[in-house]
Amino acid sequence: MLLEVSNLCVSYGAIQALRGISVQIQRGEIVALIGANGAGKSTLLRTISGLVRPTSGSMRLQTVEKQTVELENLRPDHIVRHGVSQVPEGRQIFANLTVRENLLLGGYQCRDKQITAKNLEHCYELFPVLAERREQNSGTLSGGEQQMLAIGRALMQRPRLLLLDEPSLGLAPLIVRKIFEHIRNVNSQGVTVFLVEQNAHMALSVAHRAYVLQTGEIVMSGSARELADNAEVKKAYLGA
Repeated sequence: MLLEVSNLCVSYGAIQALRGISVQIQRGEIVALIGANGAGKSTLLRTISGLVRPTSGSMRLQTVEKQTVELENLRPDHIVRHGVSQVPEGRQIFANLTVRENLLLGGYQCRDKQITAKNLEHCYELFPVLAERREQNSGTLSGGEQQMLAIGRALMQRPRLLLLDEPSLGLAPLIVRKIFEHIRNVNSQGVTVFLVEQNAHMALSVAHRAYVLQTGEIVMSGSARELADNAEVKKAYLGA
């Protein structure tokens, strides 16, 4: 087990955003989390990455040394050091910096210049268009290229767990398919992926397993195929 979230609750003041969430992610999987806007999907990712503090519950991550570390009280930068990187909703790249500078910021915790250079080349291999545009200001990239940059930036730390928040947001269907091909490719290289995505069709097409989140609670889980064939999921999220 790479990540085990148990009975997680999160509140924003008097509003309870997550209620008793339990999620398990095995090494090497792509796990999707689908649900409507406002269901709490982004809140769960932000809590795992340390940007939001839970009111109760636990989040246990297995380290490289096969030990367990509790994430709920760690700072975001410490969580990154343990191998968890997040690609935020809306990409949030630094538009006035070059592609190369954005990528280097993703690897800021690494103090070894040789490792950083190696990780940079790895990102360029994964996303050749970023290599072509390395000295171009990131704000001039297309939406799809910016999403590739956001993923590449998160990969600069060579994470074991990649948290992806709505990677298809605002992109044309053809570009969405390309982004999801990249997600498959990243996963095939050994990176475990936890994917939050409103485009349930695409999410279930690449995921091994999936959870359905509804008003802060997990209401269904199973293999991606099982959920794609489920009548309730079809009606609510797949337009069938």
